[in-house]
Amino acid sequence: MQDISKSIEACAARYGEQAAAMRDYLVAGQDAALALDNRGPIEFDTSGKLAQHILDAYSTYGFYVFTGVLTEEECEDIEADMVALKASFPVAPDSTVDAEGRPALGSDSLTPHLVWSKPLGDPLGGTQLANGRHQVKMFEPEAAADTPLASPFILLGSLRFSDACLRTYAHPELLRVAEAINGEDFAPFNEALFIKEPGIGAAVSWHQDGVTHWDSPDFDENIHGFNFMAQLYGSTAVNGVWVLPGSHKLGK
Repeated sequence: MQDISKSIEACAARYGEQAAAMRDYLVAGQDAALALDNRGPIEFDTSGKLAQHILDAYSTYGFYVFTGVLTEEECEDIEADMVALKASFPVAPDSTVDAEGRPALGSDSLTPHLVWSKPLGDPLGGTQLANGRHQVKMFEPEAAADTPLASPFILLGSLRFSDACLRTYAHPELLRVAEAINGEDFAPFNEALFIKEPGIGAAVSWHQDGVTHWDSPDFDENIHGFNFMAQLYGSTAVNGVWVLPGSHKLGK
């Protein structure tokens, strides 16, 4: 298991008088996550169906951590695309050129594509963005003085810009998992890249992804679908997604 103690200390230090409490919170969260029985490789039974213990754990907790899905070669492929994408980002939110003066990524796009945030900010919390589902504004630590005023946070419609992301989106084992949960007739409908550079990356406030069916008389734990998240650089208590196990069954 990777030692993330230095990362935890660096994160906690940004919380001033609450540093010790934040450190304890991160450590406790990591320990709690690792104690759950919802982690391991993708497995299929002899009939080709997703292993029942995976489906059971997913139903119990609302999430499952698949390990070893992407090979080192696949990760390198994605990383190469990410480096190229980053080099083509506009130099500022209102700019149409990149650092080399070339037309920036998406400069001719008719739809939103790059979401910006102040360093270590929470641009969604407490707003009506994304249908108002990020209801609480999170604490925003002070970033270092030499960080930019704004940095890219989310790249929407990433399949338009990255062949490596498109290949990952069509990963055959992931599609088999989606079929096991949604049935044969399912429709992928959204994709995005979250960009969280050390000391700069923004936070995402606590939220529930679904926005349409909370009041449905036919509500069930799978009514809003689900998402896959591939972590290019690994996911820890500091930079990863936190989940309240079982909350997917409770409604809004």
